[in-house]
Amino acid sequence: MLVLTIQDRFIRYTQFDTQSAENSMTVPSTPKQLLFAKFLKEEMEAEGLCDVVLDGKGYLYATLPANTDKTVPAIGFISHYDTSPDCSGENVKAKVVKDYDGGDIELSPGIWSRTATFPELLCHVGEDLIVTDGTTLLGADDKAGIAAIMHAMAYLVRHPEIEHGTVRVAFNPDEEIGMGAHHFDVGAFACQWAYTVDGGDAGELEYENFNAASAVVTFTGVCVHPGYAKGKMVNAGRIAAEFAAMLPKGEIPEETEGYEGFYHLTGMTGNCEKAQLNYIIRDHDSAKFLHRKAVIGQIVEQINAKYGAKVCEATVEDQYYNMLEKIKPVRHIVDIARKAMADAGVMPKVQPIRGGTDGAQLSFRGLPCPNLFTGAVNFHGPHEFVSVQVMEKAAKVIVNIIKATCTEYHL
Repeated sequence: MLVLTIQDRFIRYTQFDTQSAENSMTVPSTPKQLLFAKFLKEEMEAEGLCDVVLDGKGYLYATLPANTDKTVPAIGFISHYDTSPDCSGENVKAKVVKDYDGGDIELSPGIWSRTATFPELLCHVGEDLIVTDGTTLLGADDKAGIAAIMHAMAYLVRHPEIEHGTVRVAFNPDEEIGMGAHHFDVGAFACQWAYTVDGGDAGELEYENFNAASAVVTFTGVCVHPGYAKGKMVNAGRIAAEFAAMLPKGEIPEETEGYEGFYHLTGMTGNCEKAQLNYIIRDHDSAKFLHRKAVIGQIVEQINAKYGAKVCEATVEDQYYNMLEKIKPVRHIVDIARKAMADAGVMPKVQPIRGGTDGAQLSFRGLPCPNLFTGAVNFHGPHEFVSVQVMEKAAKVIVNIIKATCTEYHL
């Protein structure tokens, strides 16, 4: 098989539209994701991986068999192949800016990625950047992760002199809509631990994430002609606006950072008779997370005390939890990643995820799963880019983790 550069591998992946869909009832949520999954299956087989299985829900698994007599823990690497519903992933026109000079980048006539708005660009002067034409996302979240994993696996297949244990690989759909881990077969994956390769810029190493819940708040009103409404009308839309205003001020994504949590209004519909608010609730601290959910219930009670029973109702459902509590007992898997980065010339940047990964859910299902960088920057939008050199470093880190597990953790 032709030996692909990581640049060529990634650009080839971007040609597949794999956008997931939030309101779909199918798995995967969009059938077009399966086209890419089938392509990846063929690539895995051609690259020499074994036990390549694509199940009926679009979950793709493969094995790099051990080539040592040592008893080595089986470890895994996981990425998702869907792209965000936030921005089109159709007809992506990826292009390479060679030896980036630190200036503004014209994506298409009149469409610019400017360093004043996107100062992250300046961290990559002298590197080769893959960008969009400014009309779609790029898909580096998480096709850069897939490229890094595949590049690492292909390297190890071509270099059998590098001793390693069993390595498992998995690519899944629907991470962007929070469903990626739901049908993941942890038992069949059969690893002691794994790493999602779904982070951002060089060095990111994450094993803390938000606790997450969704809240659907509904309002039932009484519609009466406005000219005769006094004492009779209950305006659901207006009460919904009142509810939103009662949430703690400033605790929104636009005004928070680091470990600060928030309430995020993701959707709203309404008229006089019916209204609905959709929120996501996030906090790293479990006690604060519980308090945030309780606040929703308290406001519901206040609204109903003012306007009548069952005018306002809320359904709050947990989505995922902070993986930190599952990583603490196996902290060595983070230490391995730190050393692997240092050996690759990458400075580890440990930080909390202001979001979640499939690894958070998998950690609570018995597969501890920190998150590694991919090189993706400004994802989910048309100013997304990825550095070829950072993707190469991500692949090197994967190889180093596999080597370190064999040399330092064999029994």
